[in-house]
Amino acid sequence: MTKHFERELDVLKKQLLGLSAQVEEMVLKVMKAVAALDARQAQEIIDQDKTIDNTEVQLEEECLKVLALHQPVAGDLRFVIATLKINNDLERVADLAVNIAERAVVLASKENVVPPFDFTTMAEKSRAMLSQSIDCLINMDSVTAHKVWQADDEIDAMNREVYQRVYEKIRQNPDQVEILINYISISRHLERIADYATNIAEDVIYLVEGRIVRHQPEQVKLSQNKKGE
Repeated sequence: MTKHFERELDVLKKQLLGLSAQVEEMVLKVMKAVAALDARQAQEIIDQDKTIDNTEVQLEEECLKVLALHQPVAGDLRFVIATLKINNDLERVADLAVNIAERAVVLASKENVVPPFDFTTMAEKSRAMLSQSIDCLINMDSVTAHKVWQADDEIDAMNREVYQRVYEKIRQNPDQVEILINYISISRHLERIADYATNIAEDVIYLVEGRIVRHQPEQVKLSQNKKGE
């Protein structure tokens, strides 16, 4: 590997980690904004979306330049491919944070808003998955990445439970439909954040181990869980 190529890979990693930090901070802030029904803080997150979009495009262009100029192979090629995919996933997480912020703005304008489910538990678990997946990327830790990959099922189950609870609340309180629908959207967006955290964990596994675990059947996850016990 030439010194120039090595420097360019270092630049890619720094840019990716910088984007990761920005997106993780957005997710943390939007959860606080929803919990406090803080429209001002929610609007700050919405305003940040364009900056994240520009950063994502710049990083993708850098990755494509490295591929074209240096034609990397083996581990270096896996790193550039994983960077491209994680870059895209982080931008989508930022979009979801913006979507949640928009719901927070709406909820902040309403009176007598009572969350129909334990928002903080689901929010914290989704945020923790994202944070752990980013830590895995920083440390090239495929062991923890496997744990993040396996944790997605819990968030999926929580999202299904939220749907059931909200539908029951709608039947009991039809006058609260608009508020309740906004909370369904928030739950769905949190579940999607966990999905993208899982994607990042899968990419770290690919990067470190050279294995693609995406779309593996449920019994494979269960066997991985047993091995980790």
